[in-house]
Amino acid sequence: MAHKKLYAGVALRKIRQEFNLTQKSFASRLDISLPYLSQMENNHRPIATSVVLTLAREFSFDVTKLSDGDPQRIVADMKEALADPIFSNTQINIADMQLTASNAPTMAWAFLELHRTYKQAQERLASLDEALGREGGGINLSPWEEVRDFFHYCDNYIDVIDRAAESFSSKLIHIDPNIHIALTSWLSSKHRISTRFQDVESLRDFDQSRKILHLSQNASLPSQSFQMAHQVALLEHDGLLEASLDLAHFGTPEARAICKIGLANYFAGATILPYGAFLQAAQESRHDLEVLALKFGASIEQVAHRLSTMQRSGLKGIPFFFVRVDQAGTITKRHSATKLQFARYGGACPLWNVHQAFETPGRFLRQLAQTPDGEKYLCLARDVSKPAGSYHAPVRRYAIGLGCEVKHANALVYADDLDTKNTQTFEPIGISCRICERENCHQRSVPPLERRLKVNHNERGILPYSLSEK
Repeated sequence: MAHKKLYAGVALRKIRQEFNLTQKSFASRLDISLPYLSQMENNHRPIATSVVLTLAREFSFDVTKLSDGDPQRIVADMKEALADPIFSNTQINIADMQLTASNAPTMAWAFLELHRTYKQAQERLASLDEALGREGGGINLSPWEEVRDFFHYCDNYIDVIDRAAESFSSKLIHIDPNIHIALTSWLSSKHRISTRFQDVESLRDFDQSRKILHLSQNASLPSQSFQMAHQVALLEHDGLLEASLDLAHFGTPEARAICKIGLANYFAGATILPYGAFLQAAQESRHDLEVLALKFGASIEQVAHRLSTMQRSGLKGIPFFFVRVDQAGTITKRHSATKLQFARYGGACPLWNVHQAFETPGRFLRQLAQTPDGEKYLCLARDVSKPAGSYHAPVRRYAIGLGCEVKHANALVYADDLDTKNTQTFEPIGISCRICERENCHQRSVPPLERRLKVNHNERGILPYSLSEK
């Protein structure tokens, strides 16, 4: 400790209060001056080695408890809590957090407990709102969440935009079967826009005054095609996008602006994968994602996402769920046309094969799974890497999951040789630990919100607790 400055004012005050000593009496016992003690208790000065030794000798104090590990953990927890969107307008620097953790740890713990209680209440309300079919439910959603819910409650299918994109796609076919070439030609002939593929940071950068569309040459051809179709949506269908936004009645301008990007993205995806042709090809190929990606010049992720949107009245496809997760398990995209609905907050069930996709790059993983409600699913998972085009550039890595109820399994090539009739082949999965009712799950991270815990100190199972009856 002599080689490291140690600030432990809180511990000093605690010792003094436990022995019911005044500052003057405590300073005398430590053989130091009153001002010096005051400075140490307020963390204005580090604890001297002589004081540490006196604490051990006079008060039988375990000096290892003076470690500053607790304040560091408190600071880490405070940083995570303050990253919550509710604190987006609050800027607290690291020095203030360190000062609070060192000088007022009780206040810091109270803040953390309050934030934990808030998050739990928010999750309970969210689960209740979804169960009751309410939108919003009095929770102040962020613009991003508001847009996410808009697409969720539209079944991720926007009919007028889907049909406009399908009509546009039929025009492109007459220009060139290659969607990339056709879009480049369309922008040139229809709008006098020159498309340039360069080593730029942005995926898409449109110079309106010079009529030049800059696209990253490092992006894949499907990504470049998608960005060109997105630009067409903004150029030719702005009125349609705005009319759709008017019907949504978003609560903030930010949500409306984000949703416009989403609607233009929807148009782009539906252009590359036009509804009627794509649905027919999907059925003929038995939903082979690689065959479909090659046929339409799309990416595996674009094809998987599109399959989850085939909800046109009178011409519906198989109801799929689609999800994309990052390496931390955070859900970055989600939609489900099935009974399986992803949790609004937190990550996906750790027993689900989507998490294993990072371990087997370039391969499809198959899983027969059963949720707590008894529904059975065929689940596919695959990693998706998005390189940035150079050795030093970071690679974005995701995993995508796609699935349907097992009753549709025969329509998928991925079900071949799977024993879908044997109940023993189905793995138990949940939605999220906080709302999953399964007991004795070896991967459970937290208890379910609506169940009380029973703890038996004389017995230990898979978990250190059991769940009481509802």
